[in-house]
Parts: sequence; structure tokens; C-alpha cells
Amino acid sequence: MKNITIKCVITDDEPLARRGLKGYVEKTGFLQLIAVCENAVRLSNVLKQDHIDLLFLDIEMPKVSGIDFFKNLANPPKVIFTTAFENYALQGFELDMLDYLLKPISFDRFLKACNKAHDYFLLKDNNSQPYFFVKNNGKLEKILFEEILFIEAMENYVAIYTDRKKIVTHSTLKSVQQLLPENIFIQTHKSYLIHIDKVTAIEGTLLQIGKFQVPVSRYEKEGVMEKLLNNRLLKK
Repeated sequence: MKNITIKCVITDDEPLARRGLKGYVEKTGFLQLIAVCENAVRLSNVLKQDHIDLLFLDIEMPKVSGIDFFKNLANPPKVIFTTAFENYALQGFELDMLDYLLKPISFDRFLKACNKAHDYFLLKDNNSQPYFFVKNNGKLEKILFEEILFIEAMENYVAIYTDRKKIVTHSTLKSVQQLLPENIFIQTHKSYLIHIDKVTAIEGTLLQIGKFQVPVSRYEKEGVMEKLLNNRLLKK
């Protein structure tokens, strides 16, 4: 696997939380800590001085909340929110966060979030080739991984549903699956592969992806639900 380094910043108004996250970052080999900030003002100055890949950002801080600050960034880094409160999760998802860590944060949970960030940046890297080509209407068409909603097997063909259109090509689901990163694409049924981040709702054994509903087989349900929820289920 290609080695990558993720430049990150910790921002939290609590000294104990900053110290704990700093220790976690130092134990995670692919993270490079650029700064530790006590508020959004300090973070703003850091972002002006250096390119940052990832923020560990507290939400409830004096003067400016982490969410309000992040909303107003023109070209924001990726973010993992760190907070003691569950009720901001929906806003975090709307801001395309990588993860949402509830305090107190264990190292195991922190590392899981960081591994997700690692996979994201690895996929984004040009050398990881986040696309493939398919034959479609007599030409080779480029399909970006990020555009794919889900893929459906149809005997000797597969239908690739993207943000823009549906493409049918002569192939097997297994052949397509071998081209895709397994941390982002999972098989929910013998005839379906889905992009995890495109799922907007779960109802029984059906996944809502855009205007489509994709089935989950009873054999795959436990593993699929574990990967989709990934410790993100708000508790009562």
C-alpha cells in the first residue's frame, strides 16, 4: 500500500481534550500534527499559513462553534468532529464530515476514524487511480468511483448507476468489485454493490440511495449494517 502522510490540526477549548488527542495523533504513524489550537481564531491563522488535510474539530467552543467556523471556510480540509454532544451529528453529515467522535474518545475509536481518513486520502491520490473505464455504445467511458451510486448484476451484464446516468456494460459483478476499494464499496446482495457514502436511509432490508432502493440479503445484513452504521447510530 502506498504510504501517505496526513497533515492535521487539533482544535479544542479544553486543555485535557487537546492533550489527549495530541497523544493519539503522535501514536498514529500516518498523521503529522501541524498545530494544536485552543479556539477558532487560532485555527483560522494556522489555515492561512499551511496546507492542512484534516481537522480534529471540537463543536462547542467560546465565541465561534466548530460547525459555524467550518461552514464558513471557502476551501475546507476534511473534518472529524470531536464533541461531548450527540445532537450535532446530522449537521456534521450535511457538512460531509469524515467521522463524528463522542467524548470521551477511546484510542480504538480514534484510530478507526483515522483509518477512514487514510483510505479517503489514499483514494484521492492520483496514483491510486480512483476510476475505471467501461465499454459503452462503442466507446470507452471513464467512471469515477465517487460518481457511482450502486452497481446491479444482470446475467452477463452489469448496470452502473452514477450521479449522472445508468451505464450497461458486458461484465460480471465480481470483475467490477475487484476494481473498487473494499472500504467504500460493499456487496449487499448477490446482485448489488453499493457505495457506502451514498446511502441516505435504511428501512428494513432496503437501502435508499438517491431515488433508488437497493435490497440487502439476509445473509449480508449483519455485515452491511455494521459497515454502514460504523458507530454512528445516535442512542436514546
